[in-house]
Amino acid sequence: MEPTGGSVAAFVAGVTPAKRRRDAETLIALMRDVSGREPELWGTIIGFGSCHYRYPTGNEGDMPLIAFAPRKAASTLYVLDGTGEHPAELARLGPHTASVGCVYIKDVELVDHDVLRTIVQKAYDFTLGGGNDYAKITVTD
Repeated sequence: MEPTGGSVAAFVAGVTPAKRRRDAETLIALMRDVSGREPELWGTIIGFGSCHYRYPTGNEGDMPLIAFAPRKAASTLYVLDGTGEHPAELARLGPHTASVGCVYIKDVELVDHDVLRTIVQKAYDFTLGGGNDYAKITVTD
């Protein structure tokens, strides 16, 4: 995966439904504040910063340090340290669903923004810290 160089503002302007567009603006502001970085498009993912990851299996690639995607059904937050690292926060977040590495939020206004910030901050700190035994991460910007 790599940045595609498109306009984040133009992409967000085309996001539907309107609630998801509103949520995208909120998440951009949050992730910009946490990371101190500007958003970039990685296809249909809005990412902040970049890193290279390598798994013990030899699989490797590039990805944003923190990222989300404003999908039609929900905003998808990519949690690189895994949702298993956030059980207390997820219990207090508010309406959401989760998979191993993603948190899905249908309405950002309905979740606790302080808890959301904590999740994003911990995931960001994990990537800056170089990952763990499962995935080694090198910041590339």
